[in-house]
Amino acid sequence: MKIERFEDIIAWQKAKELTSLIYKEFETSKDFGFRDQIQRASISIMNNIAEGFERKSNKEFNYFLFVTKGSCGEVRSMLHLANELENLSKESFKEKYKLSEEISKILSGLIKTL
Repeated sequence: MKIERFEDIIAWQKAKELTSLIYKEFETSKDFGFRDQIQRASISIMNNIAEGFERKSNKEFNYFLFVTKGSCGEVRSMLHLANELENLSKESFKEKYKLSEEISKILSGLIKTL
């Protein structure tokens, strides 16, 4: 199956879901630095997939996918901190962590195919 639009990429769809969950989870957080950073990192995941795809070059797309994997790691790292500080429930942590990990695995597969 040929992917015609970045919106068709499963990793982008899941990244959009993760970003929405992150925004909702931390929208009332008074720790503005933390909130802004985890939101930026999550949105970076979906935006880098989109930007890399739209460049229409496998080499550039590959580069952006590696950057995206870095943002996934950043989100997971921050989720660990939020969990440690009890700024989110164990269930919420597990849900978002698992989704981020799943995105990272999909990205690894995409990188291998390029």
